[in-house]
Amino acid sequence: MSNFAIAIHGGAGTILRIEMTPEKEKAYVGGLRESLQAGYGVLRDGGAAIDAVQAAVLSMEENPLFNAGKGAVFTHEGTHEQDACIMDGVTRNVGAIAAVRRIRNPILLARLVMDKSQHVLLCGEGAERFAVANGMTLVDDPKYFWTEHRWNQLQKALEKEKREAKANTRLDHSDDQDKIGTVGAVAVDQQGNLAAATSTGGMTNKRHGRIGDTPIIGAGTYADNRTCAVSATGVGEFIMRGVLAYDMAALMEYKRMSLIDAANLAVMEKLTALGGSGGVVAIDRDGHIAMPFNSEGMYRGFMLADGKIETAIFRE
Repeated sequence: MSNFAIAIHGGAGTILRIEMTPEKEKAYVGGLRESLQAGYGVLRDGGAAIDAVQAAVLSMEENPLFNAGKGAVFTHEGTHEQDACIMDGVTRNVGAIAAVRRIRNPILLARLVMDKSQHVLLCGEGAERFAVANGMTLVDDPKYFWTEHRWNQLQKALEKEKREAKANTRLDHSDDQDKIGTVGAVAVDQQGNLAAATSTGGMTNKRHGRIGDTPIIGAGTYADNRTCAVSATGVGEFIMRGVLAYDMAALMEYKRMSLIDAANLAVMEKLTALGGSGGVVAIDRDGHIAMPFNSEGMYRGFMLADGKIETAIFRE
């Protein structure tokens, strides 16, 4: 098969052109290209799609620009709780983890759950105990995840919350998309197999052990060789309500829709009708790619078998 390919996203939300300096744009584009090249290298050398999406997401988890791994956002308490999921379209085997605090690369733990556990989704301290039992080293100092940009985001959110409480008004969540972000990858390999992976630090100022769509199979992540592989990003509460990723696969399987049509219907019509903001990257076995989003912007890109690489942030 010669049409192997990979597509990635680095999060969707309110990304304003006026706030995007040339230096910042260059940094984000560089991060996206590094991620694409990491996954592409696996595919080019005949590797499996599942390994390619893991490599691409791992690259973004190591980059503090993205809300996953090193660049994860802060909770209300000033801690970090991360989620991740990886799914193999060949077998529909899947591994997911949620609300982990001491895992440097959540996508690696999600893969470990898929490969070494009889379960699909592990969370919190239990997931971390499983990690240690299987040879992973926990992050000793939570300062590893500290970044000035994310800390400032939390302070801004806390100040806004105080103002609204003092005014005795209902909390305004209209800017939730300012405080979110996810990274994800989908790929088809030289054998025609699909895979998807997603990782996130969640939502700035989140409370009560909030978990979003990323580790929920069929919502933020899904892969099935019969249809497509999908990784979603946006306001997770709406993506979960729409079971967005599986909805796309169902539209393709039962209504015989193309990848592009299914993605546009799911994101631009059905998610929008729920009031949700976000987008997806998706791919099918023929190497077709869809990357629709209904927010201001979405960090995204793809790389094809011939080496063609494209990245974008805003609507072109």
